[in-house]
Amino acid sequence: MFALPFPSNDATLAASLFTGHHGWLLQRLLLRLRNRAEAEDVTSETFVRVLHAGRLAAIREPRAYLTTVAKSILLQQWRRRDIEQAYLDTLALLPDAVQPSPEERAVLLEALERLSRALDTLPVKARSAFLMSQLDGLTYAQIAAQLGVSASMVRQYMAQGLRCCLAAAEPA
Repeated sequence: MFALPFPSNDATLAASLFTGHHGWLLQRLLLRLRNRAEAEDVTSETFVRVLHAGRLAAIREPRAYLTTVAKSILLQQWRRRDIEQAYLDTLALLPDAVQPSPEERAVLLEALERLSRALDTLPVKARSAFLMSQLDGLTYAQIAAQLGVSASMVRQYMAQGLRCCLAAAEPA
């Protein structure tokens, strides 16, 4: 017998959420992405995340909630693409003699993906501070000014970011 991963009343709410808003969300994403396959993937991932988060009965504005989850997924995808492109651009600058093999590239991209997912778990300001420092080369004072926090707070954010990266680098 098939068991639902959530109570039956949640199953009813899930079915209602899906039937009532799937088409709407897909159309919204199609307009934004102009790619049916990508829009379908993001729509599916959105509903999967909403269902896994539980608390369906607490959703008061389903379309606003679904839009927020979908935007989060899109931001993660775009950030990962940016990271991959930056890596590939850096590789293009290397002489052929030191180019990594396809296997090494795959391992490096997987490591970058793991770091990206880990950084996604940080609070927004901590992640922003860490990326401004590591990718943009900004000083703590510059980061503090941009984020509207103190330089000592930036140091704390950097420590959070470094701990996060170290944890992501540890073997599973």
